[in-house]
Amino acid sequence: MDGRWELVAGAFSRHDDINDRTAAQWGVEPDRVYSSVSELIAGESDKLDAIALLTPTPQHEQQVSDLLGAGFNVICEKALASTSSSALRLAREAQESDRFLAVTYNYSGYPMLRELRARIQDGQLGRIAAVSVEMPQEGFLRLNIDGQPIQPQEWRQHDGPIPTVSLDLGTHTHHMLEFLLDAQPLELVATQAHHGRVSTVADYISCIARYPDDIDVNMWYGKCALGQRNGLRVRVFGDRGAAEWYQMNPEELRFADAYANVRLIDRVSPGTLIANLPRYERFKAGHPAGFLEAFANLYWDLADAVVEFDETRRRTSPYVYGAASAAAGLRMLETIAASSSERVWLPV
Repeated sequence: MDGRWELVAGAFSRHDDINDRTAAQWGVEPDRVYSSVSELIAGESDKLDAIALLTPTPQHEQQVSDLLGAGFNVICEKALASTSSSALRLAREAQESDRFLAVTYNYSGYPMLRELRARIQDGQLGRIAAVSVEMPQEGFLRLNIDGQPIQPQEWRQHDGPIPTVSLDLGTHTHHMLEFLLDAQPLELVATQAHHGRVSTVADYISCIARYPDDIDVNMWYGKCALGQRNGLRVRVFGDRGAAEWYQMNPEELRFADAYANVRLIDRVSPGTLIANLPRYERFKAGHPAGFLEAFANLYWDLADAVVEFDETRRRTSPYVYGAASAAAGLRMLETIAASSSERVWLPV
Protein backbone atom coordinates (compact mmCIF):
# COMPACT_ATOMS: atom_id res chain seq x y z
CA MET A 1 0.00 0.00 0.00
CA ASP A 2 2.88 2.39 0.75
CA GLY A 3 5.43 1.04 -1.72
CA ARG A 4 7.68 -0.32 1.00
CA TRP A 5 7.47 -3.97 -0.11
CA GLU A 6 7.28 -5.84 -3.39
CA LEU A 7 5.71 -9.30 -3.47
CA VAL A 8 7.95 -11.37 -5.77
CA ALA A 9 7.52 -15.02 -4.71
CA GLY A 10 5.27 -17.21 -2.64
CA ALA A 11 3.46 -20.38 -1.74
CA PHE A 12 -0.12 -19.14 -1.54
CA SER A 13 -2.23 -22.29 -1.25
CA ARG A 14 -2.06 -26.07 -1.01
CA HIS A 15 -4.41 -26.15 -4.02
CA ASP A 16 -2.58 -25.65 -7.31
CA ASP A 17 -5.36 -23.71 -9.03
CA ILE A 18 -5.75 -21.26 -6.13
CA ASN A 19 -1.98 -20.97 -5.82
CA ASP A 20 -1.55 -20.07 -9.48
CA ARG A 21 -4.55 -17.75 -9.57
CA THR A 22 -3.39 -15.86 -6.49
CA ALA A 23 0.12 -15.47 -7.89
CA ALA A 24 -1.29 -14.10 -11.13
CA GLN A 25 -3.40 -11.56 -9.22
CA TRP A 26 -0.27 -10.31 -7.48
CA GLY A 27 1.85 -10.32 -10.64
CA VAL A 28 4.22 -13.01 -9.37
CA GLU A 29 6.17 -14.74 -12.13
CA PRO A 30 5.17 -18.41 -12.59
CA ASP A 31 8.70 -19.67 -11.95
CA ARG A 32 8.59 -18.10 -8.46
CA VAL A 33 5.36 -19.76 -7.36
CA TYR A 34 5.79 -22.79 -5.09
CA SER A 35 3.49 -25.50 -3.79
CA SER A 36 4.99 -25.68 -0.27
CA VAL A 37 7.15 -23.80 2.20
CA SER A 38 9.98 -26.27 1.66
CA GLU A 39 9.95 -25.61 -2.09
CA LEU A 40 9.88 -21.88 -1.43
CA ILE A 41 12.93 -22.20 0.82
CA ALA A 42 14.83 -24.17 -1.82
CA GLY A 43 13.93 -21.83 -4.66
CA GLU A 44 14.36 -18.44 -3.01
CA SER A 45 17.55 -18.79 -0.96
CA ASP A 46 19.39 -15.43 -0.75
CA LYS A 47 16.78 -13.73 -2.96
CA LEU A 48 14.36 -12.19 -0.42
CA ASP A 49 14.49 -9.52 2.28
CA ALA A 50 11.86 -11.36 4.33
CA ILE A 51 9.15 -14.00 4.20
CA ALA A 52 5.68 -13.35 5.64
CA LEU A 53 4.37 -16.54 7.24
CA LEU A 54 0.56 -16.55 7.24
CA THR A 55 -0.25 -20.23 7.76
CA PRO A 56 -2.45 -21.70 10.56
CA THR A 57 -1.01 -21.34 14.06
CA PRO A 58 -0.25 -25.07 14.61
CA GLN A 59 2.17 -24.96 11.65
CA HIS A 60 4.13 -21.89 12.77
CA GLU A 61 6.72 -23.41 15.07
CA GLN A 62 8.22 -25.83 12.56
CA GLN A 63 7.93 -23.47 9.60
CA VAL A 64 9.50 -20.52 11.42
CA SER A 65 12.32 -22.80 12.54
CA ASP A 66 12.86 -24.05 8.98
CA LEU A 67 12.88 -20.51 7.56
CA LEU A 68 15.31 -19.19 10.17
CA GLY A 69 17.57 -22.20 9.65
CA ALA A 70 17.59 -21.50 5.91
CA GLY A 71 18.72 -17.92 6.50
CA PHE A 72 15.47 -15.98 5.96
CA ASN A 73 14.19 -13.01 7.91
CA VAL A 74 10.69 -13.93 9.10
CA ILE A 75 7.53 -11.90 9.71
CA CYS A 76 5.07 -14.29 11.36
CA GLU A 77 1.38 -13.79 11.93
CA LYS A 78 0.27 -14.24 15.55
CA ALA A 79 0.33 -16.52 17.42
CA LEU A 80 4.03 -17.23 16.92
CA ALA A 81 3.66 -20.64 18.54
CA SER A 82 1.27 -22.66 20.69
CA THR A 83 3.30 -22.51 23.93
CA SER A 84 5.64 -20.03 25.58
CA SER A 85 8.50 -22.55 25.60
CA SER A 86 8.19 -22.95 21.83
CA ALA A 87 8.26 -19.18 21.36
CA LEU A 88 11.41 -18.91 23.48
CA ARG A 89 13.02 -21.67 21.44
CA LEU A 90 12.31 -19.71 18.26
CA ALA A 91 13.77 -16.59 19.89
CA ARG A 92 16.99 -18.51 20.55
CA GLU A 93 17.04 -19.85 17.00
CA ALA A 94 16.63 -16.34 15.59
CA GLN A 95 19.51 -15.12 17.72
CA GLU A 96 21.74 -18.08 16.87
CA SER A 97 21.03 -17.78 13.14
CA ASP A 98 21.41 -13.97 13.29
CA ARG A 99 18.05 -13.52 11.57
CA PHE A 100 15.21 -11.04 12.03
CA LEU A 101 12.01 -12.44 13.55
CA ALA A 102 8.89 -10.35 14.18
CA VAL A 103 5.27 -11.13 15.00
CA THR A 104 2.36 -9.12 13.57
CA TYR A 105 -0.34 -7.69 15.83
CA ASN A 106 -2.14 -5.55 13.30
CA TYR A 107 -4.47 -3.65 15.63
CA SER A 108 -1.49 -1.71 17.00
CA GLY A 109 -1.20 -0.21 13.52
CA TYR A 110 -4.35 1.91 13.93
CA PRO A 111 -3.27 5.58 14.16
CA MET A 112 -5.70 6.45 16.97
CA LEU A 113 -4.52 3.52 19.08
CA ARG A 114 -0.97 4.77 18.58
CA GLU A 115 -2.28 8.21 19.56
CA LEU A 116 -3.66 6.75 22.79
CA ARG A 117 -0.31 5.15 23.56
CA ALA A 118 1.48 8.47 22.98
CA ARG A 119 -0.96 10.33 25.26
CA ILE A 120 -0.47 7.77 28.03
CA GLN A 121 3.30 8.16 27.71
CA ASP A 122 2.91 11.96 27.66
CA GLY A 123 1.12 11.80 31.01
CA GLN A 124 -2.15 13.22 29.72
CA LEU A 125 -4.15 10.53 31.57
CA GLY A 126 -2.07 10.86 34.73
CA ARG A 127 -1.43 7.81 36.87
CA ILE A 128 -3.13 4.81 35.26
CA ALA A 129 -5.47 3.05 37.67
CA ALA A 130 -7.31 0.55 35.47
CA VAL A 131 -7.56 -0.80 31.93
CA SER A 132 -10.35 -2.80 30.35
CA VAL A 133 -9.75 -4.78 27.15
CA GLU A 134 -12.45 -6.84 25.48
CA MET A 135 -12.63 -8.68 22.17
CA PRO A 136 -16.03 -10.34 21.71
CA GLN A 137 -16.92 -12.03 18.43
CA GLU A 138 -19.90 -14.14 17.32
CA GLY A 139 -18.48 -16.72 14.92
CA PHE A 140 -19.18 -19.79 17.07
CA LEU A 141 -22.90 -18.94 17.44
CA ARG A 142 -23.88 -17.04 14.30
CA LEU A 143 -25.87 -18.83 11.58
CA ASN A 144 -25.39 -18.38 7.86
CA ILE A 145 -28.14 -17.20 5.51
CA ASP A 146 -29.47 -20.79 5.25
CA GLY A 147 -29.79 -21.10 9.02
CA GLN A 148 -26.78 -23.38 9.35
CA PRO A 149 -23.95 -22.88 11.89
CA ILE A 150 -20.82 -21.31 10.48
CA GLN A 151 -18.12 -23.97 10.45
CA PRO A 152 -14.65 -22.76 11.51
CA GLN A 153 -11.48 -24.17 10.01
CA GLU A 154 -10.72 -27.68 11.23
CA TRP A 155 -7.66 -26.61 13.23
CA ARG A 156 -9.79 -24.13 15.18
CA GLN A 157 -12.00 -26.98 16.42
CA HIS A 158 -9.33 -28.39 18.75
CA ASP A 159 -7.70 -27.04 21.91
CA GLY A 160 -4.18 -27.60 23.19
CA PRO A 161 -2.67 -26.48 26.51
CA ILE A 162 -3.72 -22.95 25.49
CA PRO A 163 -7.27 -22.87 24.06
CA THR A 164 -7.39 -21.88 20.40
CA VAL A 165 -9.62 -18.92 21.23
CA SER A 166 -6.78 -17.57 23.36
CA LEU A 167 -4.27 -18.07 20.54
CA ASP A 168 -6.71 -16.27 18.21
CA LEU A 169 -7.96 -13.44 20.43
CA GLY A 170 -6.04 -13.52 23.71
CA THR A 171 -2.79 -12.80 21.89
CA HIS A 172 -4.34 -9.50 20.75
CA THR A 173 -5.73 -8.51 24.15
CA HIS A 174 -2.39 -9.24 25.83
CA HIS A 175 -0.58 -7.23 23.18
CA MET A 176 -2.97 -4.28 23.61
CA LEU A 177 -1.95 -4.14 27.26
CA GLU A 178 1.76 -4.50 26.52
CA PHE A 179 1.52 -1.89 23.76
CA LEU A 180 -0.25 0.67 25.96
CA LEU A 181 1.35 0.00 29.36
CA ASP A 182 4.79 -1.34 28.35
CA ALA A 183 4.38 -3.90 31.13
CA GLN A 184 3.56 -7.53 31.79
CA PRO A 185 1.01 -8.96 34.28
CA LEU A 186 2.13 -9.94 37.78
CA GLU A 187 -0.77 -12.21 38.73
CA LEU A 188 -4.25 -13.10 37.53
CA VAL A 189 -7.38 -15.11 38.07
CA ALA A 190 -9.47 -16.35 35.17
CA THR A 191 -12.30 -18.53 33.96
CA GLN A 192 -12.84 -20.19 30.62
CA ALA A 193 -16.08 -21.69 29.40
CA HIS A 194 -17.96 -23.14 26.45
CA HIS A 195 -21.11 -21.43 25.19
CA GLY A 196 -21.00 -21.81 21.40
CA ARG A 197 -21.79 -24.47 18.81
CA VAL A 198 -18.28 -25.95 18.57
CA SER A 199 -18.45 -28.42 21.42
CA THR A 200 -14.77 -29.37 21.42
CA VAL A 201 -13.28 -26.01 22.43
CA ALA A 202 -13.44 -23.26 25.03
CA ASP A 203 -14.90 -20.10 23.54
CA TYR A 204 -15.35 -17.60 26.39
CA ILE A 205 -12.50 -16.30 28.56
CA SER A 206 -12.70 -13.80 31.42
CA CYS A 207 -9.65 -12.58 33.35
CA ILE A 208 -8.76 -10.12 36.13
CA ALA A 209 -5.06 -9.26 36.24
CA ARG A 210 -2.80 -7.06 38.34
CA TYR A 211 -0.04 -5.16 36.57
CA PRO A 212 2.89 -3.17 38.00
CA ASP A 213 2.14 0.19 39.65
CA ASP A 214 -1.14 -1.17 41.04
CA ILE A 215 -2.89 -1.15 37.66
CA ASP A 216 -6.03 -3.29 37.65
CA VAL A 217 -6.92 -4.97 34.35
CA ASN A 218 -10.14 -6.57 33.21
CA MET A 219 -9.96 -8.71 30.08
CA TRP A 220 -12.55 -10.81 28.30
CA TYR A 221 -12.77 -12.30 24.86
CA GLY A 222 -14.70 -15.01 23.09
CA LYS A 223 -16.51 -16.14 19.96
CA CYS A 224 -20.09 -16.51 21.19
CA ALA A 225 -21.22 -12.89 21.62
CA LEU A 226 -24.03 -12.39 19.11
CA GLY A 227 -24.10 -8.95 17.52
CA GLN A 228 -20.34 -8.51 17.88
CA ARG A 229 -18.54 -8.85 14.56
CA ASN A 230 -15.22 -7.86 16.09
CA GLY A 231 -15.85 -5.82 19.22
CA LEU A 232 -12.27 -5.04 20.23
CA ARG A 233 -12.53 -2.19 22.74
CA VAL A 234 -9.90 -0.62 25.00
CA ARG A 235 -10.68 1.68 27.92
CA VAL A 236 -7.94 3.32 30.00
CA PHE A 237 -8.70 5.13 33.27
CA GLY A 238 -6.23 7.52 34.89
CA ASP A 239 -6.45 10.15 37.63
CA ARG A 240 -6.21 13.03 35.12
CA GLY A 241 -8.18 11.59 32.24
CA ALA A 242 -9.68 8.53 30.60
CA ALA A 243 -9.83 7.31 27.00
CA GLU A 244 -11.72 4.75 24.96
CA TRP A 245 -11.00 3.25 21.53
CA TYR A 246 -13.31 0.91 19.64
CA GLN A 247 -12.10 -1.09 16.65
CA MET A 248 -15.40 -0.82 14.78
CA ASN A 249 -15.04 3.00 14.88
CA PRO A 250 -11.25 3.22 14.68
CA GLU A 251 -10.85 6.82 13.52
CA GLU A 252 -11.93 8.33 16.85
CA LEU A 253 -10.60 8.35 20.38
CA ARG A 254 -13.08 9.25 23.11
CA PHE A 255 -11.27 11.32 25.75
CA ALA A 256 -12.53 12.55 29.14
CA ASP A 257 -10.74 14.92 31.51
CA ALA A 258 -10.97 15.39 35.29
CA TYR A 259 -13.67 18.04 34.85
CA ALA A 260 -15.98 15.45 33.23
CA ASN A 261 -15.58 17.04 29.81
CA VAL A 262 -15.83 14.44 27.03
CA ARG A 263 -14.57 15.02 23.51
CA LEU A 264 -13.86 13.02 20.39
CA ILE A 265 -10.33 13.15 18.96
CA ASP A 266 -9.45 12.24 15.39
CA ARG A 267 -6.43 12.63 13.12
CA VAL A 268 -6.82 16.41 12.71
CA SER A 269 -7.80 17.37 16.25
CA PRO A 270 -5.69 20.10 17.90
CA GLY A 271 -2.88 18.66 20.01
CA THR A 272 -2.68 15.37 18.14
CA LEU A 273 0.70 13.73 18.86
CA ILE A 274 1.00 10.79 16.46
CA ALA A 275 -2.08 10.25 14.31
CA ASN A 276 -1.56 13.37 12.15
CA LEU A 277 1.85 12.28 10.82
CA PRO A 278 2.01 12.34 7.00
CA ARG A 279 2.40 8.56 6.81
CA TYR A 280 -1.10 8.14 8.25
CA GLU A 281 -2.73 10.67 5.90
CA ARG A 282 -3.38 8.45 2.87
CA PHE A 283 -6.87 9.95 2.95
CA LYS A 284 -7.86 13.11 4.77
CA ALA A 285 -9.94 12.91 7.93
CA GLY A 286 -13.54 12.10 7.13
CA HIS A 287 -12.48 9.37 4.69
CA PRO A 288 -12.00 6.55 7.19
CA ALA A 289 -8.92 4.38 7.31
CA GLY A 290 -9.33 0.86 8.62
CA PHE A 291 -8.16 -2.71 8.98
CA LEU A 292 -6.00 -2.95 5.85
CA GLU A 293 -4.41 0.42 6.51
CA ALA A 294 -3.52 -0.73 10.03
CA PHE A 295 -1.72 -3.72 8.52
CA ALA A 296 0.02 -1.38 6.08
CA ASN A 297 1.15 0.89 8.92
CA LEU A 298 2.69 -2.09 10.66
CA TYR A 299 4.37 -3.33 7.49
CA TRP A 300 5.87 0.16 7.02
CA ASP A 301 7.44 -0.27 10.46
CA LEU A 302 8.54 -3.80 9.58
CA ALA A 303 10.28 -2.51 6.46
CA ASP A 304 12.18 0.03 8.55
CA ALA A 305 13.01 -2.67 11.10
CA VAL A 306 14.31 -5.16 8.52
CA VAL A 307 16.54 -2.49 6.92
CA GLU A 308 17.83 -1.41 10.34
CA PHE A 309 18.51 -5.00 11.35
CA ASP A 310 20.39 -5.81 8.15
CA GLU A 311 22.56 -2.70 8.57
CA THR A 312 23.14 -2.65 12.33
CA ARG A 313 21.85 -5.97 13.76
CA ARG A 314 19.64 -3.84 16.02
CA ARG A 315 15.90 -3.22 16.10
CA THR A 316 14.64 -0.05 17.73
CA SER A 317 11.11 0.47 16.38
CA PRO A 318 8.57 0.93 19.20
CA TYR A 319 5.95 -0.74 17.02
CA VAL A 320 7.70 -3.99 16.05
CA TYR A 321 7.48 -6.90 18.49
CA GLY A 322 9.36 -10.18 18.39
CA ALA A 323 9.51 -13.61 19.93
CA ALA A 324 10.16 -12.42 23.49
CA SER A 325 6.91 -10.46 23.48
CA ALA A 326 5.11 -13.43 21.94
CA ALA A 327 6.47 -15.71 24.67
CA ALA A 328 5.30 -13.26 27.37
CA GLY A 329 1.82 -13.26 25.89
CA LEU A 330 1.72 -17.03 25.71
CA ARG A 331 2.84 -17.24 29.35
CA MET A 332 -0.15 -15.08 30.30
CA LEU A 333 -2.47 -17.30 28.27
CA GLU A 334 -1.01 -20.44 29.87
CA THR A 335 -1.61 -18.90 33.29
CA ILE A 336 -5.19 -18.05 32.33
CA ALA A 337 -5.78 -21.70 31.42
CA ALA A 338 -4.18 -22.91 34.65
CA SER A 339 -6.09 -20.42 36.81
CA SER A 340 -9.35 -21.49 35.24
CA SER A 341 -8.57 -25.11 35.93
CA GLU A 342 -7.39 -24.58 39.51
CA ARG A 343 -9.86 -21.76 40.33
CA VAL A 344 -7.19 -19.66 42.06
CA TRP A 345 -5.09 -16.54 41.60
CA LEU A 346 -1.74 -17.44 40.05
CA PRO A 347 1.50 -15.53 39.44
CA VAL A 348 2.40 -15.06 35.79
